Amino acid sequence: MDAYTTGDWQNLFVAVAGASAALAGLLFVAVSINLDRILALGLPSRAIGAITMLISVLFVAIFGLVPGQPRGVLAAELLAVGVASWTILAVIKLRRLRGDDGQPTYARYLSVVLSQAASLPFVVAGASLIPRAGGGLYWLVPGIVFALLEAVLDAWVLLVEILR
Repeated sequence: MDAYTTGDWQNLFVAVAGASAALAGLLFVAVSINLDRILALGLPSRAIGAITMLISVLFVAIFGLVPGQPRGVLAAELLAVGVASWTILAVIKLRRLRGDDGQPTYARYLSVVLSQAASLPFVVAGASLIPRAGGGLYWLVPGIVFALLEAVLDAWVLLVEILR
């Protein structure tokens, strides 16, 4: 398996695209069902963070599925997705750290760590594709796993915990 070309990664990208798109759709439904409560409790940023992670994973998978795409273009796309998601998540999480959303302090810090673990591997994957050194597409795996984990945790809060 080659860490610097997408040929052997097609099945992973197809599976991840389907899973992230389905989860994003479910999250939109959950937010629309509980919108009044989410707004009343000041949790829209949590929904934006979860959607950001799922859409980032979806974009990574879509870009990985483009046939015949030059490695440099894929590297630029992964860097763009990683930097954009990292920026959005960093702003959201820093605001959350400063505020009091009723969560224990450790939970807020854990959320920051998970969001960094979800977005920064996309940046590293893109950056390592250019010189063909440093891990390449293997960096996508932890990014995808942490993004899905954090998005599912946020979705759980928005759908279930919000009703307690």
